Amino acid sequence: QAVESGGGLVQAGGSLRLSCLASGMIFAINDMAWYRQTPGKQRELVAEITSGHSTNYADSVKGRFTISRDNAKNTVDLQMLSLSSEDTAVYYCNLSPPVDGYWGQGTQVTVSS
Repeated sequence: QAVESGGGLVQAGGSLRLSCLASGMIFAINDMAWYRQTPGKQRELVAEITSGHSTNYADSVKGRFTISRDNAKNTVDLQMLSLSSEDTAVYYCNLSPPVDGYWGQGTQVTVSS
């Protein structure tokens, strides 16, 4: 299961770095991703990183968010810059595509305007 951390309350224009510790699988061979969800909306893909370190981003975060991974530590991070209120959500990491039984508790990111 994934364990996410690093969320919090930040002012608009600020930054946060989220971290995910993945366990229970051979991390290095799996594509990983960060997702987010706000109340009443479906969970959406934010960014993904392949086992070969290729990356892909949702249009809404391109140029502001950076996903990275450390295969030695089984972690995948999400650096978020220039945050806006529209980024407020619970952020989750999972495989890409996601596996139902692998969702963690997520980490709340709240951006105040």
